[in-house]
Amino acid sequence: MISVIIPTLNERQVIRACIESVLSGRHNGEVVVSDGGSADGTPGVVREYAGRNVLLVEGGKGRGTQMNAGASVAHGDVFLFLHADTRLDKGWDDAVTAAMKDAGTAAGAFSLRIDSDRRHFRLIEAWVRFRCRLFSLPYGDQAIFVRRRTFLDIGGYREIPLMEDVDLIARLKATGRIVVRQEKVFTSARRWEREGWLFTSARNPLIMLLYRLGVDPKRLARMYCR
Repeated sequence: MISVIIPTLNERQVIRACIESVLSGRHNGEVVVSDGGSADGTPGVVREYAGRNVLLVEGGKGRGTQMNAGASVAHGDVFLFLHADTRLDKGWDDAVTAAMKDAGTAAGAFSLRIDSDRRHFRLIEAWVRFRCRLFSLPYGDQAIFVRRRTFLDIGGYREIPLMEDVDLIARLKATGRIVVRQEKVFTSARRWEREGWLFTSARNPLIMLLYRLGVDPKRLARMYCR
């Protein structure tokens, strides 16, 4: 059984497509939407799915905090953490099941596809493939999945304002392999289009470097959100 946990904050425009992509699978699991105080009606959209094994949790703000809150009420043997602006492809549940059959696999994720036809996004995707191949380092927008038992054993997400996904993967590596499936997830291009794809592509590796050098995630979050 797979629990798909989706953190939201003012995601009314995209949450429906996200949930529908999960429900397109054949899994017998559940969807847990963990909202951090949306003011745009996101919870109302989620409530429309009552009766389809979609649960709404409302609580504290912050992606790590929200994902932990969702995990605390989830019932699945495997947790899949999905960003609200990302869609799973058909067959996603079979891919997760296949990956988790290997006892040596600690966690996994999907290959990234940015939801745009612009050519420069193919360069970003190529860099992500290289990063995952070289460092076994998927980010949260690749839909990280992990066994419930392992997630709880390592203490879940650290509730830091940025790099919660990188921190989680680092701790999971100590428990087994991180696999990145060939199956894709489709994430919105809105972040790159809003801030400029070149600026965003240059900023993210810089923030990663500073994080590796020990800069406080709170300070990095201020840089990220400027």
